[in-house]
Amino acid sequence: MPAGHGLRSRTRDLFSRPFRKKGYIPLTTYLRTYRIGDYVDIKVNGAVHKGMPHKFYHGRTGKVWNVTKRAIGVEVNKQVGNRIIKKRIHVRVEHVQQSRCQEDFRSRVKKNDQLKAEAKARDEIISTKRQPEGPKPGFMVEGATLETVTPIPYDVVNDLKGGY
Repeated sequence: MPAGHGLRSRTRDLFSRPFRKKGYIPLTTYLRTYRIGDYVDIKVNGAVHKGMPHKFYHGRTGKVWNVTKRAIGVEVNKQVGNRIIKKRIHVRVEHVQQSRCQEDFRSRVKKNDQLKAEAKARDEIISTKRQPEGPKPGFMVEGATLETVTPIPYDVVNDLKGGY
């Protein structure tokens, strides 16, 4: 008999709970507040079957567009053929966690605001744009000796004497 192509096919490892994370679900999962515009990671919890998204969305990051009593509306990009469609799905809070994708951006904004305030106090104008790293500086290798390598000339006569 051929393999099934059901809704939860090929999810044995995908939806399984991690090592030493089985059992009850911590209350912080339910008490965390989500706001419209937040970025969330969809991480399916195999212990809760209700409100479980399709396996395609597992591991995806989306933006919250709706908040209900027990679930969250998440907008996720999905590539279909040669185009990317914004899919709007509702996922229960057990299958969602706040994303850390904007942590670096937010810390950089705070740091740049602080640098601009310090520069304004000194009556300077600074650029907070990120610059590419650029090429590494050159250096000289010390203590290395040069060795000239040349190929050994091929001798047809001696090669035939050896035999096969």
